[in-house]
Amino acid sequence: MIDFPFLSETFLRLAAALPVTLGLFFASFVLGGVLAMGILALRMSRNRILSGFARFYILVFRGSPLMIQLFLIYYGLGQFGVIRHSFVWPVLREPFFCAVVALALCTASYTAEIFRGGLLAIPGGQIEAGMACGMSRWLLLRRIIAPVMLRYALPAYSTEAILLVKSTALASLVTVWDVTGVAQQIIQRTYRTMEVFVCAALIYLILNFIIVQIYAWVERRLSPRLRPVETAPSLPVPPVIAGEKNE
Repeated sequence: MIDFPFLSETFLRLAAALPVTLGLFFASFVLGGVLAMGILALRMSRNRILSGFARFYILVFRGSPLMIQLFLIYYGLGQFGVIRHSFVWPVLREPFFCAVVALALCTASYTAEIFRGGLLAIPGGQIEAGMACGMSRWLLLRRIIAPVMLRYALPAYSTEAILLVKSTALASLVTVWDVTGVAQQIIQRTYRTMEVFVCAALIYLILNFIIVQIYAWVERRLSPRLRPVETAPSLPVPPVIAGEKNE
C-alpha cells in the first residue's frame, strides 16, 4: 500500500536540498561553458602544440569516468604540498567546489566538441557574404558565426545540459548533500529505498523537463523558420456577374 504521507514528507525534504543541486548545475554549467570556448579556440588553432593540447584534454576527460575524475580532484590534489599551500586550497578543500571543478572540466570537453561541430556546420557562403559587406571580425562573430553555431549546436548542447543535471548526483560521493545525498541519508534511517528514490527521480525529471522547455524556446528564437507563421485573413471574393464573365 502506498504511504502518501511518507512520500509527501520525503519529497519536501528532498526539495529542500534542491538549491545545492541547482548550485552545482549552474556553477559547473557556466564554468564549463567558459572553459569550452577556450578549448574550442585552442582546438581550431593552426598551432599544432595548442591544437594538440586541446585534443589531449578532450581525450582525457571524455575517455575517463567522471567519478574517477571527481575522486582524483577531491582526494588526490590534497596530497601535493604545492596545492595545500597555494591560494586555490581554500576552494579545493571544500567538497562543493571540488564537485563543481570536476563537473566543469568534464562538461567542457564535451561542450567544446559540440561547439566545434556547430562551427564546422556553418555554410561558408554566409561568412563570405558578411566579409563582402565589410563586417569586422568581431561583428562577423557576433552577428553571423556565434548565432549560427549555437543554432546548429543547440540540440546536442541541450542533451549535455540534461546529462550534467544527472551527473550532479555523483557529488554525494564526496559528502555534498544535494538531492541524491539527502536521499541516501533518508534511506539509511528508514530503509525505504523504493519510495525515496522515486521521489528523487521525480525531482530530476522535473528539472530536466524545465531545461528541455528552455532550450526549445531558445531554439525557436534563434530559428525564425520554426515559429508559427501568422497568415493574413483572406478577403471575400466578390461574386462574378454573368455579363462580366462573358465579356
